[in-house]
Amino acid sequence: MSELVMRAEKLDAADELRGKRDGFVLDTASDHAADAAGVYLDGNSLGALPAVVPGRVEDVVRRQWGELRIRSWEESGWWTAPERIGDRIAPLVGAAAGQIVVGDSTSVNVFKALVGAVRMAGDGRDELLVDATTFPTDGYIAESAARMTGRTLRPVTPAEVPGALSGRTAAVLLNHVDYRTGRLHDLPALTAAVHEAGALAVWDLCHSAGALPVELDEHGVDLAVGCTYKYLNGGPGSPAYLYVRRELQDRFDSPLPGWNSHAEPFGMRGAYEPASGAPRGRVGTPDILSMLALEAALEVWDGVTVEAVRAKSLALTDFFLQCVAEYVPEGRAECLTPVAHAERGSQIALRCDDAGEVMKRLIERGVVGDFRAPDVLRFGFTPLYVGFADVERAARVLAETLG
Repeated sequence: MSELVMRAEKLDAADELRGKRDGFVLDTASDHAADAAGVYLDGNSLGALPAVVPGRVEDVVRRQWGELRIRSWEESGWWTAPERIGDRIAPLVGAAAGQIVVGDSTSVNVFKALVGAVRMAGDGRDELLVDATTFPTDGYIAESAARMTGRTLRPVTPAEVPGALSGRTAAVLLNHVDYRTGRLHDLPALTAAVHEAGALAVWDLCHSAGALPVELDEHGVDLAVGCTYKYLNGGPGSPAYLYVRRELQDRFDSPLPGWNSHAEPFGMRGAYEPASGAPRGRVGTPDILSMLALEAALEVWDGVTVEAVRAKSLALTDFFLQCVAEYVPEGRAECLTPVAHAERGSQIALRCDDAGEVMKRLIERGVVGDFRAPDVLRFGFTPLYVGFADVERAARVLAETLG
């Protein structure tokens, strides 16, 4: 037995989160070839299924919808689900209750947040800054928001933001973790710089929520958005969320004033009057089936702190890099993710030749990550269900595949 295998066994035995793995539906060794039991390292794209979800969804469909039907809007709590689930997510991103509403997609919420930020910034500020390395949809939405509000869009890297800010800046849209490389950006320092310039900070938390501490309230973030199907394990297409800092809620002017965000949604008034608080971020009828699946999925966080998750995330990624250095032939893979803990999210990105074909072969052997063109292998580490033996096995199979 190799030294790394024994080390993995010791680390798993000492892992305070190891019991959480049983709360997920995961592959077993019998699901794959004998030399590689299933290792799921793509939770940064789609989280694994929490075991409680199928039964909850069946209840929602058969009883709440099938038997109670329209009565479930009140009796089953459907109507209040967007805010209730938002309050469930709030501790995971360092927010007090009453500031997050769940619903719509990340893209729609980016649009709401960015246009809302521009409107709060006022007419004297005519420029938007957007993360030039951001996930493409954020850039697309920012470009459209700039055209619609008559602002100029200026793409800059996060490192360039402090020098690019000026009295012209209305808002800045940034990703907390780079989706491609796994680099963690300095949310506290960048938010402070944005505020020093008199602008509003909008953060995309898709690759950080549920993986590491965010502390929205502590650092005075103005608006934030995120998906729930990655580290929050809400399921494919599960609804995203919108955070609006409490002090800004009365000023938040949503560009999508749907009937669900009206102060009297069933009053059917001809004139729009926005609701107070987090419901101001609602638009239309909530997507109840996926929303309540998400609510069930969030139960896996009971008794778990984000700090414990972060500590294990760093230990897992450290161990993976150690195993890769030990197993993978020199020169076959280059790590794009920062080594420094303060600059690392919960994924490792490796550059290698024929990365697309390499990932196909890894998946055939039960090690599931993903590929980003032209040459990047991404491996996501979800501490609630990934163990150190998984990490060692993944690095070993990668080495065999590359070798």
